[in-house]
Amino acid sequence: MPTIKVVDITPRALSGDTNLDSEPNLAVNPENPAEMVATAFTPDPMGGPLAPVYVSTDGGNTWVLNSVVPGNGGLGTGDISVGFGGQGGRLYTGILNGTTGDLQILRAPAVTSPTPMTVLVDRSGEDQPWVVATTVTANGHSTDRVYIGNNDVAKQPGASATVDVSNDAATGPAPAGFAPVLLDRRAGTLFDGPPVRIAAHPDGTIYIAFMSVTATGQAAQMTFDVVVTRDDKGGIGPTPFEDLLDSADGEAGQRAVTARKVRFNPKLRTLGQERTGADLSIAVDPTDSNSVWIAYCDNLGGTAPTDYVLHSLHSTDRGQTWSTARPDVIDGKNPSFAVNSAGLVGLVYQQLAHNQWSTVLELTGDGFATTESHVLHQAPGDIPPAGVQLPYLGDYIRMVTVGTDFYGVFAGNNTPDQANFPVGVTYQRNANFTTHQLLSTDGVTRVPPSIDPFFFHRAA
Repeated sequence: MPTIKVVDITPRALSGDTNLDSEPNLAVNPENPAEMVATAFTPDPMGGPLAPVYVSTDGGNTWVLNSVVPGNGGLGTGDISVGFGGQGGRLYTGILNGTTGDLQILRAPAVTSPTPMTVLVDRSGEDQPWVVATTVTANGHSTDRVYIGNNDVAKQPGASATVDVSNDAATGPAPAGFAPVLLDRRAGTLFDGPPVRIAAHPDGTIYIAFMSVTATGQAAQMTFDVVVTRDDKGGIGPTPFEDLLDSADGEAGQRAVTARKVRFNPKLRTLGQERTGADLSIAVDPTDSNSVWIAYCDNLGGTAPTDYVLHSLHSTDRGQTWSTARPDVIDGKNPSFAVNSAGLVGLVYQQLAHNQWSTVLELTGDGFATTESHVLHQAPGDIPPAGVQLPYLGDYIRMVTVGTDFYGVFAGNNTPDQANFPVGVTYQRNANFTTHQLLSTDGVTRVPPSIDPFFFHRAA
């Protein structure tokens, strides 16, 4: 039987923390899955110039902070995502610098390295970097091939979905081969949404999904298409990401769905205390590069506060045609698809129902005809109050696979109550599960509930 582990990754030394440590991300070293790094909106506890990442070297059981990320601001760094190369243990990171707001692409020789990460790229006018790293071996020589999806808002109005690609990012000086590629080449795009999501297959097939906005309206409503691009040679040729042409207009990038409606305003709460409008995920089956999965959210054109809907689609012909993968999730957001080495498909998402946020993990080996389902976390949606900070839980969570195992992170209410964790939980920070009370570093002073990042692992 599979086993599931959930861990609050806030270290004991931060037991007094009351921040909304939201929008988590995760990378697991494929050569050594006991080694992993997680991120969130977490400032350096000493107020230093470097923002921290969370590091575990024992499979996620315990975590420590390692302040090595340039630009520690009020939330630590800005948007941040991470990925390990396939060999050598190198860590790649994409951030919005917490003090300048610039996109920076970073490299570290190892997740435990105490020295600041090397800056490979620094440029302004970007949003939401997303890292996927691989290692490619040819003629006895291995190279780290790294992809950083990002939304080049400096190009707006107009198409802005971009990916920075390096064919050999491991050791070279800045920019280590990184160069941006504009993905959206379709006339009529007003701008692209923040998420640019990547799925890499070992055979060199690379899929990237983004949201192309084609119209805007009142009440922060926009009309968008979900576009999937593909490159069959690792994205490194002279005409990258042009291998999937739309069946209707022949342009690069197949529109999986068109003319969807969503209320999108980065400062507007439309789902409990959370904002909506930029939810997107893509994954490819490592056993079959023809099989690819996406999830996105929309408002179905409505205006009521309970009509945010999470949709899941599947393609078996390399992204050319798409069909519904599973029933819709009402008021679901933050989807993350992943597929393991046995072809088992995993979907994790967060759902607001009856003023409770739930984080749900689903796994299927038969296209969701049958499903193994687990509620990882459930807690009131109005505790703690969001205050002025957005996002509340975050604009994304992340799940990845190594071999047959699934690993992921999510953010949620940290009240120490076993009823909130149906599969169980382990806390590092001081907490009394009998009185449901967080305690500070002295083990006595009471601490109010806040938002913490949580790690989960589903082992086969």
